[in-house]
Amino acid sequence: MDRARLAEYLRTRREALQPEDVGLPRGQRRRTRGLRREEVAVLSDMSIDYYSRLEQPRGPHPSEQMLTALARGLRLSMEERDHLFELAGYATPRRSVDSEHVNPGMLRIFDGLADAPAMVVSSLGETLLQTRLAVALLGDESIYSGLDRSKHYRWFTDPATRAPHPREEWDEQSRLIVADLLQSYTRDGADSRAGALLEALLPASPSFAALWKQHPVAGPYCGPVRLLHPEVGPLELDCQRLLDPDRSQQLVVYTAKPGSLSQERLQLLSIIGSTPTPDRSSS
Repeated sequence: MDRARLAEYLRTRREALQPEDVGLPRGQRRRTRGLRREEVAVLSDMSIDYYSRLEQPRGPHPSEQMLTALARGLRLSMEERDHLFELAGYATPRRSVDSEHVNPGMLRIFDGLADAPAMVVSSLGETLLQTRLAVALLGDESIYSGLDRSKHYRWFTDPATRAPHPREEWDEQSRLIVADLLQSYTRDGADSRAGALLEALLPASPSFAALWKQHPVAGPYCGPVRLLHPEVGPLELDCQRLLDPDRSQQLVVYTAKPGSLSQERLQLLSIIGSTPTPDRSSS
């Protein structure tokens, strides 16, 4: 690990970013060129002290997870991320659709949606980023680990995942999820994470296995959405999805018709805050 060069690289990347690039207000008394250290720390989900020591340079050897968080916080391109890993003494991460590295262009759009229910989702239904209102609407999906990180997996193994959706829509939603996974599996192959998810789901869910045999083809995966929120009641929303160029991730945004009851309830939800995480012990 080259601490001095790593520190210099982090500093130059931080100074190259402006507050507007990451959805932050500039303020009137900003003297720092680029972002402040504390802003990068918050964007990277780490303590200010930890990040500051990396830049000084007197910090610990960052883990690969920390480097991934830094790459996201600093809005690094794939090539810039690879260089970061090399400076820290790690092999360059494998480039594939399994990567959790979010495209900087998609991050810039996401940063501009701070007041909307928006999220970045992988091709396996794993939530990588959520705005505050998306957490309030759908719950905090960062709490899951392992296979449970995939909503595709939870939909067929955890009844609480289906609870916010009207029961009459469960069958169609199940078909769309299976079709989505089939598309990923066909593209990435049996040795991919899509293959591992399939291997886990087939014995875990007879309903999934039955749908898989039908070879459903993915269609319009996002359109009108009805949700039953525990605090504000029923919501009728529209859903838009922006696909990343390699189709491994998508930006999902929920909107309500202007002047509708659902818009009023969405605005109320932005004031109330996060919805409680479902009690999975009773499932």
